[in-house]
Amino acid sequence: MLLAAVAALLALLLFWWRGGLHPGAPLERLARQSPELDIALADGRPTLVEFYADWCEACRAMAPAMETIERSHHGALDVVLLNVDNPRWQPQVELYDVNGIPQLELFDAAGQSVGRSIGARQPAELEALTTALIEGKPLPPLAGVGPTSRLASGGSNPDLAGANDAAPGNGASPPADGGSKDRQAAIGPRSHG
Repeated sequence: MLLAAVAALLALLLFWWRGGLHPGAPLERLARQSPELDIALADGRPTLVEFYADWCEACRAMAPAMETIERSHHGALDVVLLNVDNPRWQPQVELYDVNGIPQLELFDAAGQSVGRSIGARQPAELEALTTALIEGKPLPPLAGVGPTSRLASGGSNPDLAGANDAAPGNGASPPADGGSKDRQAAIGPRSHG
């Protein structure tokens, strides 16, 4: 009898801890109420996009802070959640090169990408990022946060410029053709940690 009562209590606690009837409740609420990405990027407000998955513990842990950000900056900032497991968002997953979650894409009021954050963020870090977006200031210097870039016409990535260049005094010289394919081959695959 005691064993059955303990088992029932544990089951109830587990049920409550997982969000009751709504697993991942804050994550689900945010995803349901978030605007469409194209609308958010065109409405004149800065936008914070989170790529997430229901099974991602870091995403679930960040959800209450993301919900607070959305609530406290409602009308000044759009918060958009895109589930990487939903085939509907596959084009965006590819466009923004999502290969780890949570990944935040940060856009200014004109809908231009100003940065990316990879990995879980503490509430104070999320607040610092959103404040910078809303005020139009540079993003704070946080680990895993940086500006984004698109491939330049011609196929080379300006972020890789100089990656294969010689260190001062070693006598080597950069490839004459800019080395876009050779440079990328020498550098190897990118990793977002």
